[in-house]
Amino acid sequence: MATAVETLGKLERRITISFPLTEVRAEVEKRLKVQAKTAKAPGFRPGKVPLKMVAAQYGYQIETEVLNDKVGRAFNDAANENQLRVAGFPNIEPKAESPAGVLTFDATFEIYPEVEIGDLTKVEIETVKAEVTDAEIDKTIDILRKQRVHFHTKGEAGEHGDGGEAVAANGDRVTVDFVGSIDGVEFPGGKAEGYAFVLGEGRMLPEFEAATVGLKVGESKTFPLAFPEDYHGKDVAGKTASFTITLQKLEWAHLPEVDAEFAKSLGVADGDVAKMREDIKVNLEREVAGRVKARNKETVMETLVKTATLDVPKSLIAQDTERLAEMARQDMAQRGMNVKDVPFPAELFAEKAERRVRLGLILSQLVGENNLQAQPEQVKAQIEDFAQSYEDPREVLKYYYSDRRRLAEVEALVLEENVVNYVLGLSKTSSKVIAFDELMGSNAQA
Repeated sequence: MATAVETLGKLERRITISFPLTEVRAEVEKRLKVQAKTAKAPGFRPGKVPLKMVAAQYGYQIETEVLNDKVGRAFNDAANENQLRVAGFPNIEPKAESPAGVLTFDATFEIYPEVEIGDLTKVEIETVKAEVTDAEIDKTIDILRKQRVHFHTKGEAGEHGDGGEAVAANGDRVTVDFVGSIDGVEFPGGKAEGYAFVLGEGRMLPEFEAATVGLKVGESKTFPLAFPEDYHGKDVAGKTASFTITLQKLEWAHLPEVDAEFAKSLGVADGDVAKMREDIKVNLEREVAGRVKARNKETVMETLVKTATLDVPKSLIAQDTERLAEMARQDMAQRGMNVKDVPFPAELFAEKAERRVRLGLILSQLVGENNLQAQPEQVKAQIEDFAQSYEDPREVLKYYYSDRRRLAEVEALVLEENVVNYVLGLSKTSSKVIAFDELMGSNAQA
């Protein structure tokens, strides 16, 4: 039996559940008899163990199962009868005072909130777009050339030249010996032999690189180096060291020419440079389209969060906080980090969890009211779009359609896109062109 629903707060409710102790005892005895048919004990044949021994061994477990079943069933019946949409799981506690022969429990829980989206026709949303020009293609080709760089001894003649005067300059790869000291005492990590790096890439502190520029092989230089206050090496952070470096090897970078051989190295079989540029353009446009879509989606989602009014169930936030913490733990473990004893305070994830839950409730409301669910043909089209950049598109389709969880991920993407298109179709939209570099440097995530 369940009492009427009590309202404890905006979303918090309570139901009191009670039933006769005799019902519990009868069900426990019934299950014990079933357990006795297969129970084993030393000195007894299977199924011949005395009921008292079966009760001693399994009684607590069976009694707990019976209570969980009866309370859970009574709670679900009461929630359905009162047409309650329960958010999360109820907190069920036995009542300290109950009538004789009666077991009583309080089930405290939250319900899903009413979601008010607001008038989307009055919302102003600015979307972005970007173009792929010859300049972006040239930049990409430069990056690809640098990825295929090879080095030659500077100052020595070769098939590609000598690289100019044998003096260290930005872009050269230098190999140095160095030793550092603070107040005349060497410190851990301040000494190395045969250490190689490329000048101008920022791998070393600016003072270190500046001191290396201009050296010839065999030359040394001593210079002061001030470590930043936030330097990762805490023992030297904020201190000034004296370094002596000796240049042992000097190499200049030779970048491959943009020719047929270069095009072939990028997969263009006939070495057609124009076709290579077109392929690069197509790939860049696909990347730009994806980033534009992600950034505009994030703008729409943020607009929905600001526009909608709702109370967010604390139980759902707590569940998502735990989920995010576990995802972070797994991610760190996969990176080889020992996180067994590392604490993951809930407050680190609470804000993100609250937004995720809030947005999820808003999307659920919009989708349900406006029939924005992902349709099979939309899902297939999305997967086919993914498959375009793979050699065998059929394998991509098989990859998604063979696993329900993977398919669900695509369905979620399509659903979000339906919401974005729906909102943009209602709202007052404007568009601005942003620089390619700005777009590619952003990390828009919905």
